[in-house]
Amino acid sequence: MADRRAPLPELIRPMLATLGELPPPAQDGSYGYELKWDGVRAIGYAEGGRVRALTRNDLDVTAAYPELLAFGAALGTTSAVFDGELIAFDAAGRVSFGALQPRMHLQDAARVRRLAASTPVTYVLFDLLHLNGRDTTGLPYRQRRELLEGLGLSGPHWDTPPYTEGGGPRLLATSREQGLEGVMAKLLDTPYEPGRRSRAWIKIKNLRTQEAVIVGWRPGQGNRADTIGSLLLGIPGTGGLVYVGSVGTGFTRQMLGDLRARLSKLERADSPLAASPPARDARDAHWVSPELVGEVRFTEWTRDGRLRHPAWRGLRPDKSPSDVVRES
Repeated sequence: MADRRAPLPELIRPMLATLGELPPPAQDGSYGYELKWDGVRAIGYAEGGRVRALTRNDLDVTAAYPELLAFGAALGTTSAVFDGELIAFDAAGRVSFGALQPRMHLQDAARVRRLAASTPVTYVLFDLLHLNGRDTTGLPYRQRRELLEGLGLSGPHWDTPPYTEGGGPRLLATSREQGLEGVMAKLLDTPYEPGRRSRAWIKIKNLRTQEAVIVGWRPGQGNRADTIGSLLLGIPGTGGLVYVGSVGTGFTRQMLGDLRARLSKLERADSPLAASPPARDARDAHWVSPELVGEVRFTEWTRDGRLRHPAWRGLRPDKSPSDVVRES
């Protein structure tokens, strides 16, 4: 690292991974492996005993996660920028994206305090981008991890889980046993590439998930006649948003009420899609401006580019429509 000290940066955009498979056995030792955490990506800026958290789309969510106050106090005079994930646990103690959902949209301070008490989050740290006046993004991943682990950051609502050099198949098997999302494989000798989707980082998933832009909704039937029956989804493609199907399962009543309120403010007369969807899907559709991103679990892509058997996981306010890519 250079001797010249630099001020804490205002913004470092997160490095993004590419979906793939485990590296071949001959290359296993060239990678560091971490568990993949099913939460909200957050870059943490720590200075003067305070921490500011920004999501992948540069949204400041510090006020929504008061647990970060204690993390800042624990850091004391340390000045640093961290890359990590905000996660929550279900009643059985498992990492749960569903448990995190109620924490992701909050602005009301009283409700934030209540949910922080009932459903606390943990800030899982896995990279170090700046430390005490020095930019560390140009250092190899292995050295950044050594610096991060040297800080000894573990507390009631923050942690630095270990990584392994090599041993990818073993860690992936462990993630499956624990019901986790998967693992990350990161080349040990590569720098941090802010804002870039790089093949130096590979995400290997146990579950198939896909982010998508909400382009409309269709009314429900039966006990859902007064609310949303299904959401119509699109993904950025050639010429604009490409239709990838609809999702009608996986919702709670609370989710449906929240979605209905949000989508009512975005209604428009015409479809935002580049091409019309099948007539059966467009029937009775309420089109909306493509501003909200959600995530679904699904089994596979169909030949005509549709999500097969999708189930709703939740909104992703930490993502912008332009962030969405098809997970091939």
